[in-house]
Amino acid sequence: MMREETVFGPIHSRRLGRSLGINLLPVKGKICNFDCIYCECGWNRDGRGDTVLPTAAKVRADLEDKLTELMLQGVPIDSITFSGDGEPTLNPEFPRIIDDTLFLRDAYYPGAKVSVLSNATRIHLPEVFEALRKVDNPILKIDAPTDALVARINNPAPGYSLERVIKALERFEGNFILQTMFLKSKDFDSSSPEVLDGWMEIVRHLKPRQVMVYTIDRPTPEEGLEAFPVERMHDLVRPLIEEGFNIDIKGKE
Repeated sequence: MMREETVFGPIHSRRLGRSLGINLLPVKGKICNFDCIYCECGWNRDGRGDTVLPTAAKVRADLEDKLTELMLQGVPIDSITFSGDGEPTLNPEFPRIIDDTLFLRDAYYPGAKVSVLSNATRIHLPEVFEALRKVDNPILKIDAPTDALVARINNPAPGYSLERVIKALERFEGNFILQTMFLKSKDFDSSSPEVLDGWMEIVRHLKPRQVMVYTIDRPTPEEGLEAFPVERMHDLVRPLIEEGFNIDIKGKE
């Protein structure tokens, strides 16, 4: 499901409410340093028809136009959310765009949160880390507890290191939201002890202020993937809930 605009919505988000989206990637293509087996945007190889990234100036102009329109219409916004067709921090002007967005948010919708959905691959870069520290909701992904399992689910670009991601996440001192996809395939199961136990140890180590656990909700590029019922996910993360972690669970009822 490719986004056809740089600024789109607002749409209803399972996690963020009425969300105005910002796509920092090509409007008719996909650029990502992950190639997740569950990505609703499809495989990377199928999204190469457009490689033009929006500039900071375009994002600012489009966002201001949209915020003006929505404000005049009296449309509420809960979150201005960077998602889109791939990894938003790959846009080289990401830090400037974050500053512009925070300025416009304060001017037009001061009650809205600014959220960034990121795979956390670039948070070790100082400029990306500093930008994400400024937003209300840095939502950062870890789907599996080992490099081998990350490779199976997320197909990261060469050079990925889970250890590096964890060390970078430590610098947030818990002030971030950890996002994890629970799913099952013919050779991977988020509920298996080797996956679940390792992932819970990462959660305990990083102590994020919230953990978003979710599952497949749309068609996936890899066939045969299974979603988890909400009740099942709740049972799986019960130890963390009992330890006091704030767990938000979204999935099939």
